[in-house]
Amino acid sequence: TAPSFHCSGQVQRGQISTRPVKKMEQQDVFYNKQDFIETQSGNKVSRLSVLCGSQNIILQGKTVIQAQCIIRGDLANIRIGRQCVISRRSVLRPPAKQFPNRTPSFSFLPMTIGDFVTVDEDCVISAASIGSYVHIGKNCIIGRRCVLKDCCRIADNTILPPDTTVPPFACYGGAPGVLQSELPECTKDIHKELAKGFYTHFKPAV
Repeated sequence: TAPSFHCSGQVQRGQISTRPVKKMEQQDVFYNKQDFIETQSGNKVSRLSVLCGSQNIILQGKTVIQAQCIIRGDLANIRIGRQCVISRRSVLRPPAKQFPNRTPSFSFLPMTIGDFVTVDEDCVISAASIGSYVHIGKNCIIGRRCVLKDCCRIADNTILPPDTTVPPFACYGGAPGVLQSELPECTKDIHKELAKGFYTHFKPAV
């Protein structure tokens, strides 16, 4: 399980939290080395995950894809940045868009994910783009063509409607997802530390 912190309910909507953020000690997570493929650039991909159209999936390095994930590169290109975590049973599916005056009238758009992005367990992601230093909580649905800017957070169990744009330093939560609070300026450092720390503590069992 990827590390997480909770921002929902930190402050009144529209206000910025000034509370000090505690540094969280991450625990080692051990995995069976035979269950993962490790690439030259340090990516660790579970053999129990499903990567459709792998030739269209680009992992920039030191990214972890855990068991039972599904990545639909057969629909459109998917680019995932450095040191990202895609947790168990999560699905990355490029968004679809209709073009009424064009043939064909229906196509899938590429999906881009920045650096130091953590996607927790049981999420379904159909965003057009996700910036860097983003944390998506457990059991979230990110609707078609959503745009998540840098340094934002999606709280657990959130459903974002299609075409939602989440601005930087915003925490969205609820169903449908709305602004819950604004995040502190140190969010970039927090999300970077979480993603890097997970990779550092994700170790093969001896």
